[in-house]
Amino acid sequence: MIHTPVLKKEVLSFLKPEPNENFIDATIGEGSHTLAILEKNGPKGKVLGIDQDLKQIENCELNLETRFKERIVLVCDNFTNLKNIVKEQKFDPVSGILLDLGMSSWHLEKSERGFSFQKQESLDMRYGAQNYLTADKIVNEYSQKEIEQILKEYGEERFAKKISQEIVKTRKTIAIKKTSQLVQIIKKVVPVWYQHRRIHFATKTFQALRIAVNDELNNLIKVLPQAIEILKPGGRIVVISFHSFEDRIVKNFLREQAQKQVLQINTKKPIRADDEEIKINARSRSAKLRAAIKI
Repeated sequence: MIHTPVLKKEVLSFLKPEPNENFIDATIGEGSHTLAILEKNGPKGKVLGIDQDLKQIENCELNLETRFKERIVLVCDNFTNLKNIVKEQKFDPVSGILLDLGMSSWHLEKSERGFSFQKQESLDMRYGAQNYLTADKIVNEYSQKEIEQILKEYGEERFAKKISQEIVKTRKTIAIKKTSQLVQIIKKVVPVWYQHRRIHFATKTFQALRIAVNDELNNLIKVLPQAIEILKPGGRIVVISFHSFEDRIVKNFLREQAQKQVLQINTKKPIRADDEEIKINARSRSAKLRAAIKI
């Protein structure tokens, strides 16, 4: 079962997959966007799918390899190694690259790695097992100031100071190992009104820890120039981001490349999901899509 891809129609509209063209899905997840591309770029077009989570690669093997074995190349690696991956796989020419920066629903629902504040799980939050840093290490070993900075910068959490202080106070007595412990710490220090808003009061803290654990913003900064270099002239890049810092990085990068006349931007403003899609798929609410063509 493949989950609902965010902004699928818009992704296909900007990537414009044609028969026999090759594409890269640098964040393949469960393969839902890749499936849509493979249905358009046959009979000989291929997709190189990358994910740093081996379980996601295994999910894609189950979901896609039975139908598209000859046209899908799956690699378990961090997309920051994009140029090397393409070289090793001799994967060219490349007509389009997709970066869907959202966390997959599989990570929330089935990974058991502490991504969800609604489950009782260990505080891991790693996408790839090769990563040494975990959320457990941050909450139990980082200083109060370091934790506060992570919550402020990556979560834009207004109560970052109070939450970080309570984390440090709690861990003096007992190690914070489970998601439920962290949720209780946050609940203890944020105001009652904050606990009854549309988004859950723990959302921003969990988001911030996940970004820090996986070094998501630095990874994005590293991959974008590689993606442009790999694309053939006339090749398309599509990036879907889910929070303001990611979108800012993408927007600024595309603008710089447009000024250098390397890219032509296709999206004056980011494309958002319409009401109909949000009704079907709530996680599309915060998605922002930007696209460009290599000149």
